[in-house]
Amino acid sequence: MALPAEFGLIARHFAPLAGRGALGLGDDAALLDPPPGRTLVLAADAMVAGVHFLPDDPPETLGRKLLRVNLSDLAAMGAVPLAYLMTTAFPRGVTQDWIAAFAAGLAADQAEFGIELLGGDTVVTDGPATFSLTILGHVAPGAALRRVGARPGDEVWVSGSIGDGALGLLALTGRLPADVHLASRYRLPRPRVALGLRLAGLARAAMDVSDGLVQDLGHLARAAGCGAVIEAAAVPLSAPARAALAADPALLPRILAGGDDYELVFAADPADSARVRAAGAEAGVPVTRIGVFEAGEGVRVQNPAGDDVPLDVSGWSHF
Repeated sequence: MALPAEFGLIARHFAPLAGRGALGLGDDAALLDPPPGRTLVLAADAMVAGVHFLPDDPPETLGRKLLRVNLSDLAAMGAVPLAYLMTTAFPRGVTQDWIAAFAAGLAADQAEFGIELLGGDTVVTDGPATFSLTILGHVAPGAALRRVGARPGDEVWVSGSIGDGALGLLALTGRLPADVHLASRYRLPRPRVALGLRLAGLARAAMDVSDGLVQDLGHLARAAGCGAVIEAAAVPLSAPARAALAADPALLPRILAGGDDYELVFAADPADSARVRAAGAEAGVPVTRIGVFEAGEGVRVQNPAGDDVPLDVSGWSHF
């Protein structure tokens, strides 16, 4: 079925997602009153078919992944989700059923995360499907988590498990045996919004792990003017990831540097270990100490014998 007229498409699929400030998606811009006494937090991410998702991924997961990778940026800042703007460039010939499934995924996650659509733009393209989302959240003034702030001697912590997204891509493209858990983790990240809120005022620095644990931890270390050590044996793995690594130890660099985790990596004072664990328990998210920040520069990965593990790549790059 040919793509309907732009305004008919918007009215059918996206107007039901719109919040009050979107003005029914009938104006050129939205109106937004931030909560009194709060600071706005804004982030943006784009997804391109063949780069950030597989062209045959189910449409109901694509809208959700688009929203979730942006929610992960809010989680890394300790922010409460508020609203979002979205631009969609659908491939020419896309069906109404495909768009309906895409919008249905968004609706499910809007309800789960308490967020609403404010507006955006909808076009068609002869190139790959491309989606961009700008998300808005809010924090107490001066309370946002930042990348800067770690100190030598601080502990390195991560949420959840590492490597599932990267291994999920391998499984979905036939380079590893099919695995439902790993595929789901690639297609549907789990933004740690509840944990981020509880880390505000506790973590000294934080960011989400989107481009690989080693690379993203390196951003925290560089912002602090120090280095960091990852204890490879301490990195939390899901049961499928642990089984894959046991079958092929050469997967370790992919696990540590492959990206698509969307977990939080953060620095905390060793004296606050019990509070960090309590924050994770309250948020319902496992948290694991995986290393320390140290004087120097760069990120080292260490095996149980204390030897450095060489990695041929530190993370994902678009260039």
